[in-house]
Amino acid sequence: MLNIGGLKQGVVIDHIAAGQGMAIYEYLELGKIDSCVAIIKNASSNKMGRKDIIKIEGPITVDLDTLAVLDPDITLNFIENDAIVAKRKVNLPETVTNILKCKNPRCITSIEQELPHVFKLTVPEKRIYRCVYCDQKYKEAGL
Repeated sequence: MLNIGGLKQGVVIDHIAAGQGMAIYEYLELGKIDSCVAIIKNASSNKMGRKDIIKIEGPITVDLDTLAVLDPDITLNFIENDAIVAKRKVNLPETVTNILKCKNPRCITSIEQELPHVFKLTVPEKRIYRCVYCDQKYKEAGL
């Protein structure tokens, strides 16, 4: 079994679907931060079979709830002084910007490329978002 050292302070993003850790890493732009980041791929999991885990040392300023759009099963573990001080699931945000892309070719975002892609959560139980400009439904929330 692989042993990755603990964190004194930071965040552990746990229960990422196996093989999706790099997509989360890229979305959070973790390559641009100065903190130590560990990505564990295909870790054994009783609950999931296999999973990915990302450990981020130090404080992080990103809204981690946006990760629910990419993978709703993610768990966040907040670490201080080598101990988990909080553990929670991610919650689907009401509005997301530049995570989902509108696929409607007639949407203003297709013409005005500098416009942000903004989606509102319309059916939370089915994870359905709609474009705020053209009302196009986004059916594939998730990686």
